[in-house]
Amino acid sequence: MHHLKAAIYIFLLISWFDVEFGSTASNSFTFPQFVKDPETLVSSNAIFQLGFFSPTNSTSRYLGIWFNNKLNSENSLEVFWVANRDSPVKDSSAVFKISDDGDLQVMDAEDKDSNIRIWQSFDNPTDSFLSGTKLTFNKSLHDTKTNIQSWKSNNDPSSGRFRIASLPRDLTEFFIVSDDKPYWRTGPWNGYRFIGIPFSDSEVSSGFNVDDHDGTVDFSFEPADKSFWERYVLTYDGILLGRIWNDNSSSWESARQSLYTECDVYSKCGKYAVCDSLKEPICECLRGFTPENVDEWRKGNWTDGCVRRTELQCNAPGSKQDKFLHMKQIKVPDYARWILASADDCQGNCIGDCSCLAYSYYTGVGCMLWNASLIDLQQYSEDGADLFIRLANSELPGESGKKKIITAVCVIFGALFVSIAAFFLWKRMAHKNGKRATPPPKETEWQNIFGAAGCSNDFQDLPLFEFTKLADATDNFSEMNKLGQGGFGPVYKGKWEDGQDIAVKRLSSVSGQGQQEFMNEVMVISKLQHKNLVRLLGCSVEGEEKLLVYELMPNKSLDALLFDPQQCKLLDWQKRFNIIKGICRGLLYLHRDSRLRIIHRDLKPSNILLDEELNPKISDFGLARIFGSKQDQANTLRVVGTYGYMSPEYAMEGQFSEKSDVFSLGVLLLEIVSGRRNQKLAQESLNLLTYAWKMWNENNMLSLIDPTILDQRSKVQLFKCIQVGLLCVQEFPEDRPDVPALISMLDVDDAKTLPIPKQPGFTQHRVRFKDEILLNCLEDCSVNYDSMTALSAR
Repeated sequence: MHHLKAAIYIFLLISWFDVEFGSTASNSFTFPQFVKDPETLVSSNAIFQLGFFSPTNSTSRYLGIWFNNKLNSENSLEVFWVANRDSPVKDSSAVFKISDDGDLQVMDAEDKDSNIRIWQSFDNPTDSFLSGTKLTFNKSLHDTKTNIQSWKSNNDPSSGRFRIASLPRDLTEFFIVSDDKPYWRTGPWNGYRFIGIPFSDSEVSSGFNVDDHDGTVDFSFEPADKSFWERYVLTYDGILLGRIWNDNSSSWESARQSLYTECDVYSKCGKYAVCDSLKEPICECLRGFTPENVDEWRKGNWTDGCVRRTELQCNAPGSKQDKFLHMKQIKVPDYARWILASADDCQGNCIGDCSCLAYSYYTGVGCMLWNASLIDLQQYSEDGADLFIRLANSELPGESGKKKIITAVCVIFGALFVSIAAFFLWKRMAHKNGKRATPPPKETEWQNIFGAAGCSNDFQDLPLFEFTKLADATDNFSEMNKLGQGGFGPVYKGKWEDGQDIAVKRLSSVSGQGQQEFMNEVMVISKLQHKNLVRLLGCSVEGEEKLLVYELMPNKSLDALLFDPQQCKLLDWQKRFNIIKGICRGLLYLHRDSRLRIIHRDLKPSNILLDEELNPKISDFGLARIFGSKQDQANTLRVVGTYGYMSPEYAMEGQFSEKSDVFSLGVLLLEIVSGRRNQKLAQESLNLLTYAWKMWNENNMLSLIDPTILDQRSKVQLFKCIQVGLLCVQEFPEDRPDVPALISMLDVDDAKTLPIPKQPGFTQHRVRFKDEILLNCLEDCSVNYDSMTALSAR
């Protein structure tokens, strides 16, 4: 049987290769023919190549198979199978042969009379599988025989710590495990897709075939489009990366991957908690639960998860029956128990079983019940399953509770109606007597408001609105009209009597910085007019109420589209590039062309608003500072802003300048290209800057790019933007370009003329490299240099 497997694989190898050996074509691979290092076998169509290779910075020799890429050197080959991964040959004396009894062998041929066998047979794949591959998994945590296993590092093909496994579960699903602990999972298989991978009907699961029988799982995939090669590789840092071969560039291009956000990491938030990458913080206890370790939870360590706030009563005598919380668009928890039942019977089975903590019914999967802690829940914006979680009766008010609420609401609204009617009656009578209920602010009031702060009273051009009119325009600041919430206070959508849409920002009475931010924003933005800056229409200052009125941006903020798995598809690369250029033009106006010289200090996606044509407008000038014409830098003892977008010199030393905004812009640029927030990613807990720097140094920029915008036509422009983004986030301000230079870089056609970026600020790894690094052939995504990575404290 052992020899049969080897023979079968050799047959497949010959079918793949249609081999040429040296200059002589051959359609067979006969005994005892061998390949001696550095000879290689190349297929007649020049697609595949078999031979010995050495990874970067290594002298060890390995037998491998790779796609033949004549544009790259041996050190940049993308190897998808390695024979002797854990038994390297120390020099170039090895040979590959088929023994007389049919085994594949790698031999150390230094001693011609007594060859030393280094490796034999083909029991294990390595880190990759291609279209047409069939794999068989045993449902066991410790089954490592046939599992796909990562390299140990980017330059070491020996067995790494990540592997793909099918664990013992009622339902069929696959896991990436690390040191025998789950790291990522697909969710259950429903016959044509994995339901834990959102939006995968036509993408991730396309062509997958899964057959679960007798404790083993057969897996294979055959893409619908057989005109190109597709490959999945488990990277050394635990990401299952889908790649497609591009004949035009003779290179692999990233198409999709397993982990996009921190929420994709297995049980990121612990038990009884749900992870939502669109929220901050990303982890939240389920309703009816509270953090088990409150102090650690507040620090962002969610490992311990949550505990039940009110114990279940089930059918205890004299107690009220437990109820079920309905959650939508959820990645169902791990450890589902499957039973044969219809949707209605599924509900009944869980309700009647006091040990059942949750249930879900999904077409193709059937009835899923959970009797243990709920772990690895994730909230999706679309897709996902309906999940019903058992809670104590008091956590979900019943009909009697609803009636009490309705009664209370009726009483409150009745009293409110009488009060409003009395107010308008008084106002009408006051008007008849020549009085005004709330006199409008006048220029003297502007002077009183801003004069105390030592500010100019030149605000005659800024309209002042009555508070009551703004209340009417926003339906009395209805929650239905609420657009968002910031540190300053809530923002509401409104409509004037003439039909004009507005956005009203209302100072929060509990905001310690609101008063100062309000005055600062009025003073700054009332003097600015640019198509890439949000326009201030006016404000209101009456008593304790302070409001700012802006033009309404129908597409909300950049982060609302960019980081939403579905909405991001509205932003193709051309739209994103136009947004980048628009932000740059707005920043150039602030720094150089406006009446005032402004440092924004809080540039981030939520402060970039988008109009109906997706044109960007910089907003929120509450933290902005005015610079003198000859001033290059300022210091502050009060560091305010958003971590992740602050430059190192500002966050650590309170120094800010134009280059502080450039740093923030660089982070924004990398986020726009990658579609990821600058927060810790799944890969080794790297933030986006560290990950971008890592991919740059590994010549793997394709892995950084949002797959939804990646195509051959835009690749050069995307690589250029990554390079420009890295130039903007360099650690030292003097190394960063100013905005005029930045705009020129974005317009340049030949990216080879751009500077090579240095170490970014706030990366978690230091990467040092030789001074003679050259950017080589950007059109083919090749950055050639030697590098080494070492940890450095910051």
